[in-house]
Amino acid sequence: QVQLVESGGGLVQPGGSLRLTCAASTRTFSDYNMGWFRQATGMEREFLAAISWSGGSYGYAHSVKERFTVSRDNTENTVYLQLNNLTPEDTATYYCAAALKGFLSQDLKDYRYWGQGTQVTVSS
Repeated sequence: QVQLVESGGGLVQPGGSLRLTCAASTRTFSDYNMGWFRQATGMEREFLAAISWSGGSYGYAHSVKERFTVSRDNTENTVYLQLNNLTPEDTATYYCAAALKGFLSQDLKDYRYWGQGTQVTVSS
């Protein structure tokens, strides 16, 4: 069982930045690939970024590739998502998720454990 808790969301102006944090409560954090997803009101949950169990591989959705950066610290059981140059279209609830290590998936169905999400609102 893996419990995930996201933090770092909030209200930010267009062009601003946020750093989201996902803390995992497990002794085997390095057994999991980690993903970030988001869901805007009335929209389906979409993939943003994923990072392998070692941190050596990662992937991004095309729409955020130039603006978002995923990283992890296995000594702290934490994964991060740096959000830069935010626009109102980035307003959503952001979720982290864990999948047993293997293929680095962009499909939310491959992720077994999910956090409760953190709200990001981009508005002037």
